[in-house]
Amino acid sequence: GVNGEEWGKFAREADCLGVQRSDYMLNSKKDEQDKIYYELKQVELNTIASSFAGLSVNVAGLHRHLTQRFKNEVADFIESNKRAVMGQDYVRSDGKDKGVPINPALTCIPQAMNVAYDQYQSRFEKSNSDRVILFVVQEGETNTVDQRFLEFNLWERHNIPVVRMSLTAAHTRLELDESTGTLYIKSNDGNEDKRQEVSVVYFRAGYSPADYPDGDDGIEWLSREKIERSRATKCPCLGYHLAGTKKVQQELARPGTLERFFGEGREADVESLRGAFAGLYSLGSDATPGDIDALRDALSGGEGRYVLKPQREGGGYNFYGDNLVKKVRENVMEDPSTKELKLGSELAEFILMERLFPPQQKSILLRAGLIEGIGETISELGCFGTIVSTNDGNVLHNEYAGFLLRTKFSGVDEGGVASGFATLSSPSLC
Repeated sequence: GVNGEEWGKFAREADCLGVQRSDYMLNSKKDEQDKIYYELKQVELNTIASSFAGLSVNVAGLHRHLTQRFKNEVADFIESNKRAVMGQDYVRSDGKDKGVPINPALTCIPQAMNVAYDQYQSRFEKSNSDRVILFVVQEGETNTVDQRFLEFNLWERHNIPVVRMSLTAAHTRLELDESTGTLYIKSNDGNEDKRQEVSVVYFRAGYSPADYPDGDDGIEWLSREKIERSRATKCPCLGYHLAGTKKVQQELARPGTLERFFGEGREADVESLRGAFAGLYSLGSDATPGDIDALRDALSGGEGRYVLKPQREGGGYNFYGDNLVKKVRENVMEDPSTKELKLGSELAEFILMERLFPPQQKSILLRAGLIEGIGETISELGCFGTIVSTNDGNVLHNEYAGFLLRTKFSGVDEGGVASGFATLSSPSLC
């Protein structure tokens, strides 16, 4: 057996790889003259299975080609959308716009994986086994093409092989050497000389309760545990995974919290970062009077100004409007004499977030090769970032790694592409 002290030894010694995506929307504000302007606000930070890097690169290439090849045909269309963002005072450009930028995601993300792979190579003496990167994917994965772009680039640019595997299959196909922390993929014939050593694990699954159908007694959970206990570099490591939760996002927005991560004389940087945060409110036992005031506002006719968000990834789990009010009222009691709100324990699983109101722009949306519709849409920009750090916190690599733009019709609340609410698009730089 393995005693408690030794159980997590190799996990603590493993390095960390992050492929993260910070999502933003423009949010409308009014100045002193009641003139509308827009601020960039963060929607969320995704730290696990941050998807669509591969497809977004190709979509950007398509849009760059179309807007250049048919420049005259789309000029009025693009100009009207610029005016929607820049305001009615916007003067038609002189044709020197930068247009759709080149998206470097398929270069930058594999490069970060290569840095993590090489770091593993330098730390651990080479065994007889070939070393690979393991992509942990869902059973019946529908977003395979996006993942394959990363796989192909890893091989073509860095000569690193990828093995794809679900958590279900990992239960029997992976083995952990308890003496060294090495994670192996067993060979089909059981020959130890043919097994492969896992240097980096890239999770494109494992973020949803549906990935663990039998709970913490199921084989999928045991597979995740086996992977986490190994010395392999994880993307994300558990710390990065937890850092992407809505609760952490909400806590970072509290006054005084960001200051902990910056030294003296960085007040301007802190305020600049905090300026990108939307209003974020706790509904747990740590709720402040300000959090309760926001909740009261949502329950008193202001529900349209808020979103109720659970600690979940992927689209389709948020509450808006009447559904938000219904969900909150089911879990709140009000003292008749003091009017004090008592929050039910289930609400602690959620945060309340200020709802953002981006500019509406005219778009033509396609799905499955067919025009889904033409109308007013809103967009959300995602910026990829990659980081590689050692187990003791030394940062080896930290870079911007490309972009993703998702567009949906303005009447649609949710925003996931894989969940069917939005489509992939591209920004155009003025």
